[in-house]
Amino acid sequence: MISTRGRYALRVMIDLAEQDSEKFIPLEEIAGRQGISKKYLELILKSLVQKNFLQGLRGKGGGYKLTRRPEEYTVGEILEVTEGTLAVVSCLQEGAAPCERKNFCKTLPMWEKFNRMTREFFFGITLKDLTN
Repeated sequence: MISTRGRYALRVMIDLAEQDSEKFIPLEEIAGRQGISKKYLELILKSLVQKNFLQGLRGKGGGYKLTRRPEEYTVGEILEVTEGTLAVVSCLQEGAAPCERKNFCKTLPMWEKFNRMTREFFFGITLKDLTN
C-alpha cells in the first residue's frame, strides 16, 4: 500500500511541475494548495531535496523548485524516494539475500511477473503525464 507520504510527494511534485519552473515556490503556498500540513510537508520535501529531486532555498524569496524537467521524473522513482522499495515481496527487493527456496518456489514466477508489471507501470508514467 502506498502511504500518504508517497501520495503527498506525488501531489507536491505535480504542483511544482505546474508552476513557473524558474521560481522558488514557498512552502506555505504548496501546503495551502494541497491541503497538507506544513510540518508534514517539510519532512517530505526534505527527502526530495536530499535525493536532488528538488532544490530548496531558505529565506525571503525562498521555497522549492524542480531540479529537472517534469518529463524527466517518473512516478516510480518519486515513490521509491518516499516509500522505499516497490518490490511486491521481500525476496525481490534490490540487494535481498538469495532465497533458499528460489529453485523450487512455485510462486516466484508469479511474483516476478507482478513485480515487473508494477515497475513498468510506475516507471512508465512521468510527472509531465500527470500534469496533462
